[in-house]
Amino acid sequence: MKTFPIGGIHPSDNKQYSKGAAIERFPLPKTVVIPLAQHIGAPAVACVAKGDKVLAGQVIGTAGGFVSSNIHSSVSGTVTAVDAKADAQGMMKPCVTIAVEGDEWVEGVDLSDTLVKNINLEAKDIIAKVSEMGIVGMGGATFPTHVKLSVPPGKKAECLIINAVECEPYLTADYRVMLEKGEQLLVGARILAKAIGVDKIYIGIENNKPDAIAALKKLADAYVEIEIVPLKMRYPQGGEKQLIAAVTSRQVPSGGLPIDVGAVVQNVGTALAVYEAVMKNKPLVERVVTVTGSTLASPKNLLVRVGTPMSELIAYCGGMEGVGKVVAGGPMMGRAVSNVDAPVTKGTSGVLLIPTAESLRQKPDTCIRCAKCVEACPMGLEPYLLSKLSKKEMYDECEAHNIADCIECGCCTFSCPAYLPLLDWLRIGKGEVMKRMRARAAAKK
Repeated sequence: MKTFPIGGIHPSDNKQYSKGAAIERFPLPKTVVIPLAQHIGAPAVACVAKGDKVLAGQVIGTAGGFVSSNIHSSVSGTVTAVDAKADAQGMMKPCVTIAVEGDEWVEGVDLSDTLVKNINLEAKDIIAKVSEMGIVGMGGATFPTHVKLSVPPGKKAECLIINAVECEPYLTADYRVMLEKGEQLLVGARILAKAIGVDKIYIGIENNKPDAIAALKKLADAYVEIEIVPLKMRYPQGGEKQLIAAVTSRQVPSGGLPIDVGAVVQNVGTALAVYEAVMKNKPLVERVVTVTGSTLASPKNLLVRVGTPMSELIAYCGGMEGVGKVVAGGPMMGRAVSNVDAPVTKGTSGVLLIPTAESLRQKPDTCIRCAKCVEACPMGLEPYLLSKLSKKEMYDECEAHNIADCIECGCCTFSCPAYLPLLDWLRIGKGEVMKRMRARAAAKK
């Protein structure tokens, strides 16, 4: 089994709670709150006002720049507010609130299950369509997909890698997509490959999903350019740089991007969304969300409209009894939720409910200099050192020791016997260093 060369950990995958739950369409809520910033980059600019009538699939926010994304209404109804609402972490963000009055779609969207295979658009038209439909990376990073597909001058894409690893514990949304939407996924991968001009597609899947591997291998027999690559179960196998190393044995350099080694990486959910955008003319207004945890009576994988309150998903699956913490995403890279009424966004891969007994952090002790965090770091960094530099606000030293390479996977914190909040300090330090790097780049223009 292939895997990446350094670091990594082996947390329990805890996927048993929801892996057997087929994708179920969640009922339309009474109200949706749709954030105008559901992506990395500039927030979209609202193009509707209070009192406007909208249809599902209608543009309600236009991209605020090249690194931005259009926002579409996920329902039909009346706009009741265009203002700031609290997100999952309690931060006020610009949103469009819509009172749901039905499910009428804009003209031209194909909502049928009919599979369409013939890709008639040219590369530039595919990228334009992906941009128009508001497609972003759905593995959690939410990078605008049209930007990733726009290979920079002087660079050349040599392969497309579909990230089907889903190494984050508990989450099974991508797994269910592979089992239930495999053909659409493969066509979406071929669309992405055509957009970047490559004829080799790898789909990397961890070996804790043998049925998904078997199902996609069978479907891929019809496509000579697609190779299914089983991978050893090891976290964070789904990190872009780790996945590239595992599949191609190429190492993305420090400070570099996947395209520097000829690779473009896209998530399973993104490939499905691209298929629906290009072949069905459907904007990204819904996604599969895993709602899971040991306290839930009925963990599920739900197809949810963007803007639906997370609290409604939780109630639908069993409620909050015995829950000490709610996490948007998985336990390693997800973020604790302070506002359960916050909406599902394009990047919401899961809603994890953690029991009260497991929700409190252990009291941190003194570093014993065991170097377990160094051994676990898949980027070859020194988390114990970087966390101390960040804590002391020594940001120049943080940058010199490559804190910008941190992928925030949490392996360091997971492996620390002293229960030190290493990742917390690394995130703070990385954020400050990235801000300084952006300021320097802007000053040069």
